[in-house]
Amino acid sequence: MSKRDYYEVLGLSKGASKDEIKKAYRKLAMKYHPDRNPNDKKAEEKFKEAAQAYEVLSSDQKKQQYDQFGHDNFQNMGGQGGAHGMNMDDIFSAFGHMFGDFGDMFGNGQSAQRNSGRPQPQQGHDLHKEITLTLKDAFLGKKEEIGYYHFFDCAACKKTGCAPGTSAQRCGRCNGSGHTQIRQGFFAVTQTCSACGGHGFTIPSPCKDCRGQSRIQKYDKFSVTIPAGVYNDAELRIPKKGDAGVFGGSSGNLYLKIRVLADKNFKRIDDDLVCNIMLTYPQLVLGSQVDIETIDGTKEAIKIPKGCAVGQKLIIAGKGFVKLRNKARGNLVVITQCHVPKKINADAKKALTAYSDIIGTEPKDSEGSILGFFKKFLG
Repeated sequence: MSKRDYYEVLGLSKGASKDEIKKAYRKLAMKYHPDRNPNDKKAEEKFKEAAQAYEVLSSDQKKQQYDQFGHDNFQNMGGQGGAHGMNMDDIFSAFGHMFGDFGDMFGNGQSAQRNSGRPQPQQGHDLHKEITLTLKDAFLGKKEEIGYYHFFDCAACKKTGCAPGTSAQRCGRCNGSGHTQIRQGFFAVTQTCSACGGHGFTIPSPCKDCRGQSRIQKYDKFSVTIPAGVYNDAELRIPKKGDAGVFGGSSGNLYLKIRVLADKNFKRIDDDLVCNIMLTYPQLVLGSQVDIETIDGTKEAIKIPKGCAVGQKLIIAGKGFVKLRNKARGNLVVITQCHVPKKINADAKKALTAYSDIIGTEPKDSEGSILGFFKKFLG
């Protein structure tokens, strides 16, 4: 069988670009692939013919020689006949990447990453735990004791997984690739090597402590300082407190998720500490000075201005939460409320009735107002 022109084989003209050559070859390779055409010798010949044409035309140097000298320059590439002496495994090995998603289906095995045949360091997993704090703890900061199981480097084998004086061996079945092929004719299936579990190596004499895993699981307990000002849903990173890596890989980190419980007297708004203060009606009208106990148990003097409205925010600067980034502080925000008694004695009722008769039931300004009343009678 005489050799056809390689451009003719691929259905291209002599001036075809690299991209056109690649696309043409892939199209023919998929069309005539032996697994799509079982027991079809003609399809097999066309598959090999297309592969040889692509081998030459995809190389700048070979293409230049072919354009100048034709087939004569490539007589030593193969034997006689339409197959040109090419081996199917060689085609899969050289051009297997051209089949894209069909590579594993057709058993070329090139998409599987080849292992090194020896243990490779792998980083350990990050771990996550949750810590629950009171609002007071978040305000002041807290030293919290953490306890949990995680992996540590095996000291007995020095993270190798092997008994003293021994070492890991390249897997003899897969030759370190981690994969084997089952081939039936032209069809092949790539699967994980059963001898090494896909690692590419075996450990003939595993360490007795870690059983060849290079790390062991132990209980760890230590204290961590939760900074003052930490907020709800914050995540703190504790470096190297996750699982130890495999075969000497670096350890992962521990991430602590912070949950802050609600408080019945105080709440947080941004970096401000907010609370309510209950005052009597005369205190709001006449003004006063009262002491409040803040969330950390300290006392703060609050000056209530005359004629203070219910719901007014009184600010004490720098008495709120610590700001984590710059260590400045938010404010203490005190919101005024008025205490309204549900029951009063006869004298109080008489005084309130007299007060109501004097000021009436409509709000008034100036001397007719509540403030004016107290200036006259209580001032």
